[in-house]
This record gives sequence, C-alpha cells and structure tokens, in this order.
Amino acid sequence: MLLAIDIGNTTVSFAVLKKKAVVQEYCLEQTLKSAVYDKKLKSILNAVAKKYMIKAVVICSVVPAALKKIEKTVSRHYKGHVYVIGRNLKVPIKNKYKKPSAVGQDRLVGAYAAKTLYGCPALIVDFGTAITFDVVSQKGHYEGGIIVPGIRLSAESLFSKTALLPRVDKIRRPKSLIGKTTRDSILSGIFHGYAAMSDGLIQAISQGFQTKPKVVVTGGHTELMNSYMKRKVDKVDPHLVFHGMSLLYESIIDSTQK
Repeated sequence: MLLAIDIGNTTVSFAVLKKKAVVQEYCLEQTLKSAVYDKKLKSILNAVAKKYMIKAVVICSVVPAALKKIEKTVSRHYKGHVYVIGRNLKVPIKNKYKKPSAVGQDRLVGAYAAKTLYGCPALIVDFGTAITFDVVSQKGHYEGGIIVPGIRLSAESLFSKTALLPRVDKIRRPKSLIGKTTRDSILSGIFHGYAAMSDGLIQAISQGFQTKPKVVVTGGHTELMNSYMKRKVDKVDPHLVFHGMSLLYESIIDSTQK
C-alpha cells in the first residue's frame, strides 16, 4: 500500500492507496497552531501505521516550509521509503512553461494523471485553494494554464477587504440565484459566477484544439461546482493528484526494483 501526501496552501491531504484506489483519507488544516498541527500530524501517521502496511510514502508539495516539517516527521515512521515529487520523483511530461520550475508539482502531477488515465488532449480544472485550468496537448505536452483565486480565497477576501460584508465560514449551496441575505448573495456569486466562468473558459480553451479535449474536473469543491456548470465534463476525479502520485510511484520506483 502507498501513502500519498498532498501538501496544499490551506490543507494537507493524506490518502492510503491500494492498486491506485483510495481506501482511506485524512485531512490536516494548515491554519492550526503549531502544537496542535504537530499533534494531529503524528496522530494521522500513527493511525495509518497501525491500520495499514505502507510500502512507501510519496509527497507532493507547494508549501516548502510545510514540506520540511512533514517530511521530517514522516521519515521517522518510514525510513528510506519517502519520495518527494520534483526531487526523488520527476513527473515524466514535457513542460512547455516559459520557466518550467515555476509550475506547481501538483499541476504537473494532475496533468500527467489526466494524460495517462483519460488521454490527450486534456483540460484539467482543479477547484482547490486556487482554481487552475491546465492544458495537455495532443502530443501529451504540458502547455500551461490559467490561475484564478479559489472559492475560499474569494469569500475571505470579501470579508477582509470590505467594511460591512460578513465572513462566510461554511461554503454551502446558495438557496437561490438571487440572494435574500448577504451571505446567500456572496455564495450565489461564488458558485454561479465561478460556474459561468468555468463554462466560458472551457469553451474558449477547447476552441484552440483541432480535437476536442477531455475535460477532467478535480479538487476539493469538485462535486459542488460540477453541479452548477452547464457544460458537461468528461470525467470527475476528485482524487486525480493522488492517482497521479500512485502512477508515478508504480512506473518509476517499481521499475527500478524489478
């Protein structure tokens, strides 16, 4: 079994995978105070170690400070079997970004997973802390993408940058298109607005292909956002990055052990 750890800007997600299938998930909020964060991290790792026979750990991170702390703690549990994407594991996809090192490893892993599992060309829409649109060409190359603030970032910025708008702590479905309260107005703007934006960007990006791209949707708010989008997507895969991490481990590490 494989333990995959995806370190994002707001959360750290843990997944136990067996034959590429996610059998257990855990989540750690990045906003927790240091002592609580450390305690919960150790608790999650202990729970995994007691319940599952983990062969290796693969880490994908976009937060260097969190990576340093988590890698140190994880290494105590799984000595010699911890692999960091971008360092120990390279994503085997041609990166056509102007500065290749500027692309988040999670975006490359998602592109690689979509290419491998669903085919090319592909358009990956990730509803995470930031909403990203990543393009894989017919030849299987990572071409680049689009980044916009995510759902929680948008809600938080409205609260922090305005005098009278309330904080929306719970991200939920708006009661109607036209909000009758300020909170519902914000939620309607977020969900209906981002859905319309996503539909429009998918259409605009797709027009640049000779062959219609496979549209793959992933990220923490996948199911909610997909229900508001009018454009039909080809695949909803909330675990796309985890699947990519599993594919990387199997194709690169296992091949060296044979």
